[in-house]
Amino acid sequence: MINDDKKNENHKKRQQKLKEKVDERIAAATEDKGLLLVITGNGKGKSTSGFGMITRSVGHGLQAGIVQFIKGTWECGEMNLLKQHGVKHHVMKTGFTWETQNKEADTAAAQVAWAEAKKMLVDTSIDIILLDELTYMVTYGYIDLEDVISALKNRPAMQHVVITGRACHRQIIELADTVSEVQSIKHAFDNGIRVQKGVDW
Repeated sequence: MINDDKKNENHKKRQQKLKEKVDERIAAATEDKGLLLVITGNGKGKSTSGFGMITRSVGHGLQAGIVQFIKGTWECGEMNLLKQHGVKHHVMKTGFTWETQNKEADTAAAQVAWAEAKKMLVDTSIDIILLDELTYMVTYGYIDLEDVISALKNRPAMQHVVITGRACHRQIIELADTVSEVQSIKHAFDNGIRVQKGVDW
């Protein structure tokens, strides 16, 4: 019993110290601004995380916009839901570049999608934007990096932007407020399991 009391007391002291540190950090965070968030890496879940933030925002009554690059030739469960809540969206609808194998057509489609994204990036009524798979457009040279940087820097001060995709360019990472890297430990697809409705799309 004495040992249990001692353990409980030690636990309480550790948690109190932790609480004090957390409270200090919360008190020090006084700035409000529109955030640029990047979710990159080779693991599964980047787009899912981005859509999750959009869903959370809509749940709080914020206005959201989504531009999907690359994907778009099949049904998107997240979009099916978010469209019911007035989320502005544009889908590139070309599928993956290895499917089209047409750089000219892909570039043209990317430019149209980027033009829609830029409209959102100057729209003060939109609180948060998801630029899903944008990183590939920069990597492949379909969209000019400097144009992307300029649009991100000059967006409304309180507008949040979430960018997803592998191999995000270092200049975008440097500009970002929050960067998360999703790593793959194992993936069902590598073992011959097909993509699953509700989990993968």
